[in-house]
Amino acid sequence: MQIAAVPSAISTALAAGDPPKTPHTGGLLAVISGTPGLLTIAALGIALLLLLIIKIRLQPFVALLAVSLAVGLGAGLSVTELFGTVQKSALPSVIESGMGGILGHVAIIIGLGTMLGAILEVSGGAQVLASRLLNLFGEKRAPLAMGVTGLVFGIPVFFDVGIFVLAPIVYAAAKRSGKSILLYAMPLLAGLSMTHAFLPPHPGPVAAAGLFKVSLGWVIMMGIVVGIPAVLAAWGYAAWIGKRIFVPVPADMVEAAEEAKAAVAAEQQASGVEPREDPVSLATVLTIIGTPLVLILGATFSSIALAESTLRSVIEFFGNPFVALTIALLLSYYLLGIRRGWSRKSLETVSTASLKPVGNILLVVGAGGIFGAVLKASGIADALAKTFDNVGLPIIVLAYLISVVLRVAQGSATVAIVTTAGIVVPMVEGQDLSQAHLALVIMAISAGSIFASHVNDGGFWMVAKYFGISERDTLKSWTVLETVLSVAGFAVAALLSLVI
Repeated sequence: MQIAAVPSAISTALAAGDPPKTPHTGGLLAVISGTPGLLTIAALGIALLLLLIIKIRLQPFVALLAVSLAVGLGAGLSVTELFGTVQKSALPSVIESGMGGILGHVAIIIGLGTMLGAILEVSGGAQVLASRLLNLFGEKRAPLAMGVTGLVFGIPVFFDVGIFVLAPIVYAAAKRSGKSILLYAMPLLAGLSMTHAFLPPHPGPVAAAGLFKVSLGWVIMMGIVVGIPAVLAAWGYAAWIGKRIFVPVPADMVEAAEEAKAAVAAEQQASGVEPREDPVSLATVLTIIGTPLVLILGATFSSIALAESTLRSVIEFFGNPFVALTIALLLSYYLLGIRRGWSRKSLETVSTASLKPVGNILLVVGAGGIFGAVLKASGIADALAKTFDNVGLPIIVLAYLISVVLRVAQGSATVAIVTTAGIVVPMVEGQDLSQAHLALVIMAISAGSIFASHVNDGGFWMVAKYFGISERDTLKSWTVLETVLSVAGFAVAALLSLVI
């Protein structure tokens, strides 16, 4: 089919860079027409997505892509609209615009953030942060020190990496005190989970920011404002449950941690990274972690407080997430690497190795972008927006509830966020909401994505196995902890949305 066969309304929308939003009447809609048909397609699509991920155990990227195609064809999108034409064309297909639109924003940020976290991890920055905080807070406040460690170190590293790196410190603190390991592990996990859900450069909030077209500065600001009260509530529960369930330090995991530490040291030595006896300074670690946050927030505030000027342009340049994270990464290369005897080859080896697990995340986020683009192009998104408007619930409440359902059903926080964002974005279009308010909607989605981690979530098993907790006690501690973090985060976001 030639390009001329594409309807003129769709051609105009594609030329403008957005997927078409005109409702279609082909496919299954020939049988069930109008809004009921579109809603039926949406419901069947989400049901199929959950079936593929939960029962068939299909990889989430493949599941999202398959469901996107099925929903698009079922709602009447043509093959040309979905995939474009064989001939080269300036008009992007729905799949290209969906995948490219979100990854163009997300991929660079996640890549830079991942490399930054790897340098901090391998250089021993996490251990320095934890040990200094433990000394600062003292033995009695060691659980709080672990919580703060998770909160700070969780900013640049992924959740599972944080557990791997910091678990040995939890073992040591619990073994020294003779108390339940839950007392130290749960605050740490709450800090790691909060940053993973609410703060860039983690994939969930970054992906949502791209889909909603919200500045990362606003997402960081609202992530801090919403996340801090939420993590304080979670720490309160952690202190309570840690005194009521005794879990001893798992001897096998202590041995495994020592073996892992030795393996990392051997790998560093093989890569040319010479171990140094002098530890990294705490100030250096905090400077590297804080630099991108300060630069990005500075750019956000300058756009509000300053008129157009050279100064504002300079601040906004350095506060661009791409530039800010690049500066932080280069700082880590020098302060944690070159200055401490690392070779350039070592830095390259560590950076390259850190990017290997990122591919799956980026593909899932990209497939979520495709799903959202298909919902818009087929008219399903508009039908959903009109239907939810008639329900009478605020957008922020609907966003949270949709995210909770998807999270509990299939387990993945990232899938819950990108799928919910694809459904919710059309609901906020045309409502003239401020960047701050949209950032709060993102916070609600992020809060919903961590609700009630249970047996279908990889994080549940990671926590249980790393800290030697039975499944029953993991449900009582970790699952409830995540629920407290989720509900508290949503409550703060909802209250703020009433005044912003």
